[in-house]
Amino acid sequence: MEIQQRILRFVTRTNWILFFLASIVAFIATPPDFARGILCGGLLVTANFHFLARTLRQALRPPHLTSHHVILAKYYLRFLVSGFVIFLLIAGHIVNPIGLVIGLSIVVFSIILATMCEIKKLFFKEAV
Repeated sequence: MEIQQRILRFVTRTNWILFFLASIVAFIATPPDFARGILCGGLLVTANFHFLARTLRQALRPPHLTSHHVILAKYYLRFLVSGFVIFLLIAGHIVNPIGLVIGLSIVVFSIILATMCEIKKLFFKEAV
């Protein structure tokens, strides 16, 4: 269970670090609507990741195990709200869609980075 907790902690922290770095770089080096896309997408996906982690943590904590129907209902509600927010951002021309996609990919980058770090640890541990 230790490796799962370490990966979750790493991804959670890296999400915020990548979000802030990407937002700062975007506001310095790109047009405002593109930077707003990265900011809004990163904030949306990072918040969703934290809400999902909290939902699962609360649902799987004994002795009050939550029904899988409740977990799925919360998941789909979050999905619908996120989709509506994305629609409003794009339809209102508040953000650049490409910047939004980059912002929405922050969690994916964090997970890939965590995977690469764990693979590196695994190989170096095997080599010793």
